[in-house]
Formats: sequence, structure tokens, C-alpha cells
Amino acid sequence: MMDFERAKALCRTFPGATEDIKWGADLVFSVGEKMFAVTGDESPAKGMSFKVEDERFLELTDRPGIIPAPYLARAKWIYVEHAGALGDAEAEALLRRSYELVFAKLTKKLQREISGSE
Repeated sequence: MMDFERAKALCRTFPGATEDIKWGADLVFSVGEKMFAVTGDESPAKGMSFKVEDERFLELTDRPGIIPAPYLARAKWIYVEHAGALGDAEAEALLRRSYELVFAKLTKKLQREISGSE
């Protein structure tokens, strides 16, 4: 089962990751000011949204407990509404991939700054 608190802790470990509260009660994880994961600011969290690869979007949203993320589905974001929908290892891999997808869209200069290879 996906542990949403463990998932939040993982997001905090990614290079250059920042977190802030947006829209009143959403904890948003970003890199280079671009979002890669969103959850509620309550603890324990009740669900989590993040970007997935286009080709995995339909496969993942066909699973019980995973829906297209409200407001972000067009950008291929999913919302995991039930912890049992994903195992911890798969959730970790998907979150890491979400971060990588967003990081890859940043400018090369910003990528170098974040990865410390200037």
C-alpha cells in the first residue's frame, strides 16, 4: 500500500525540490517552480496527484483507486485516492518519474544549477 507520508518524505529528497502551500490547503512539491506532485496539507495525507508518462496515463487510471487528477488530467496527471491502489515501490518509482519528467522540461541552465554541475 502506498504510504502518502512516506511519499511526501521522498519528494523532499529530490534535488532542488521545494514545497509550499497553494490554493489554501494543497501541499505542492516543485522543481524549478514547476509542480511534480500535489497532496493535501493534512497529516496523514488522504491522496496524492502527480504527473505520469502519457503512455501510462490510461493504464493507471483504469485501476480502482486512481483517477485522472482534477484540473490536471489534460497534462497527464493522476490522483491516487486510495492507498491500496499502488504499492510503495511502484509509487516511489512513479513519483521519481514525475520529478524526472518535470525536471527534463526545465531550461538546461536551470537543470545545471539544480544538479550542481555548473
